[in-house]
Amino acid sequence: MKIRGAVLEEIGRAKPYADSAPITISEIELDPPGPGEILVRIEAAGLCHSDLSVVDGNRVRPVPMLLGHESAGIVEQLGEGVDDVNVGDRVVMCFLPRCEECANCAEDGRLPCTPGSAANNAGVLLGDRKLLHRQTEDGSEEIYHHLGVSGFATYAVVNRASAVPVGNDVPADIAAVLGCAVLTGGGAVLNAAAPRDGDSVMIVGLGGVGMAALLTAISLGKGDVIAVDALDSKLELAREWGATDAYTPQEVAEQGIKATHVVECAGHPRAFETAFKATAVGGRTVTVGLPAPTALSEISPLTITAEARTIIGSYLGSAVPARDIPKYAQMWRDGTLPVEKLISSRITLDEINGAMDQLAAGQAIRQVIVFDKEAVQ
Repeated sequence: MKIRGAVLEEIGRAKPYADSAPITISEIELDPPGPGEILVRIEAAGLCHSDLSVVDGNRVRPVPMLLGHESAGIVEQLGEGVDDVNVGDRVVMCFLPRCEECANCAEDGRLPCTPGSAANNAGVLLGDRKLLHRQTEDGSEEIYHHLGVSGFATYAVVNRASAVPVGNDVPADIAAVLGCAVLTGGGAVLNAAAPRDGDSVMIVGLGGVGMAALLTAISLGKGDVIAVDALDSKLELAREWGATDAYTPQEVAEQGIKATHVVECAGHPRAFETAFKATAVGGRTVTVGLPAPTALSEISPLTITAEARTIIGSYLGSAVPARDIPKYAQMWRDGTLPVEKLISSRITLDEINGAMDQLAAGQAIRQVIVFDKEAVQ
């Protein structure tokens, strides 16, 4: 079938992306779902730093690539052997499928699936499946998949392991954000930090993932929740949302502010250093940010031993998506996790290059591309 999608043509073009236009909106041929796959009509898709990191070259992927990994939509067709979802179900896409057979998958979300990670790095679906093509002057050109989803398009075929049903009562834009921002940020708090009653939680870096972590920490009500970011506008927003305190990194350092659990969501080596220094004796530093592969941080190993500290790397929020995404959906239904606050704007697919500029400048929390206006909140 023919679909319309956002294809990254070249990595590392100069900003502003609105001018250099590294992403084109193309007509693409999508093959039908094979065994273990489903066809999804995309209703909404969020822009994330994991998309931007491919555009700017921090995460080198094969191109041309149809971007997008945080998305939600309606199941339109089932591949052979898929019998646990129905046509018409709303599903959330998750950016790392779980094979449920490798040793890593046996670790209850603590480790990323080995075959899933390999497929993501190669730009294919599980099973080395490549389903995207377009016609050029020289014939048919293969287009790579992004993180098993390629959700910046009108339709996507994904492995069944990349989709989680949430119930059609969850609006599509809310559902989309559950699949990455909330799964990653919320999971860093719930699964990796796991605060107890009275524990304080600090969030360093208030992008989409950081704000989701903040909302999750506030919803738990365990102890003080401290927000840290360089932008005053985000600190003010964090206070409005219920943060106990909000500081710049400089203020944290100068005032010696500490927390039991510190979650770093900025993906920058200096942010990790801020988070480490702000972790209290016996506390946990959780890092979910993805800096450039060559970025280095400097910490004192003695501090880890002398203060009985723990550093935890949390990928995908240390989550099992099929277990955790429905949990966040129910928290949204119950009114304890106001996910809608994360959505800073709703845009069209044609606005994607300028939206990447907004994301790079730290001026947006979550921009959501809307394909079906009737499906969003």
